[in-house]
Amino acid sequence: MTARTMRAVRFDAYGGIEVLRVAEVERPAPGPGQVLVKVVAAAINPGEAAIRLGVLHDRWPATFPSGQGSDLAGVVIATGDGVEGFAAGDEVFGFTHNRASHAEYVVVEAAALVRRPPEVPWEQAASLHVAGTTAYAEVRAVGLRPGDTVVIAGAAGGVGTIATQLAVAAGATVIGLASEPNHRWLREHGAVPVAYGAGVAERIKAAAGHVDAFIDNFGGGYVELALELGVRPDRINTVIDFAAVERHGVKFDGNAEGATTEVLAELAGLVGAGRLEIPIAAAYPLDRVQDAFRELEQRHTRGKIVLRP
Repeated sequence: MTARTMRAVRFDAYGGIEVLRVAEVERPAPGPGQVLVKVVAAAINPGEAAIRLGVLHDRWPATFPSGQGSDLAGVVIATGDGVEGFAAGDEVFGFTHNRASHAEYVVVEAAALVRRPPEVPWEQAASLHVAGTTAYAEVRAVGLRPGDTVVIAGAAGGVGTIATQLAVAAGATVIGLASEPNHRWLREHGAVPVAYGAGVAERIKAAAGHVDAFIDNFGGGYVELALELGVRPDRINTVIDFAAVERHGVKFDGNAEGATTEVLAELAGLVGAGRLEIPIAAAYPLDRVQDAFRELEQRHTRGKIVLRP
């Protein structure tokens, strides 16, 4: 590898984890309005696995060879023409829409970056774009008010852990659907844990009595469960079950509705103030990207998995 190259995750065709590889590629240069960032940490997300598998081809097709990744946190190396507010050496976090952050370096639009507060660790800063802004948007979508009861499916996952805390902060009673090993964490963060699986409707009713809103981060029929529990469609939000959106007219606000630098800065402020925890399940070196996604795709991690190039 030379000063003009870098290591980056690539895949050449849709497929399983085995198609992921780390390649030596040309290091990009920032254009007008852009910033070159040396990546310190970059979160991985279920959506990236879905794109790699090809199941989202109709919505978000890949062009091969494809890069991967949107979340990032790192250090500014260089800036392009017209960039104001950032300089070499600045510590930043943010996002790219170019599927490129799972790499040693990435070019990012300056407008998609926020300065990293020193009290926010790298891994947490790198996890705020997809998971953080999705959680922010879905909690807002169901219109939580003090005294409401909301069920969150996938409450211990990357998005769910953040949504749970934001919903508790909004004054809601949160019923968190999760496996038994995650129940203690949910209790410690103000939620009422309930095991998923057969009989979950009865367990929710026993824990809550009534349900005002429902946030689905898992799919697999949770929208129908919410309707069965008497939740109005306009107070149900799913970020995964697009077919249920079409069938029932429920909401599907997520990352696209929440991904602004203002929201990122707000979330980072909460983390820095100790009012929001971003659990990090694991951190992997870039060379172990396959292992990172293997753990992610088991769908049992608490919080986020990140790469450390």
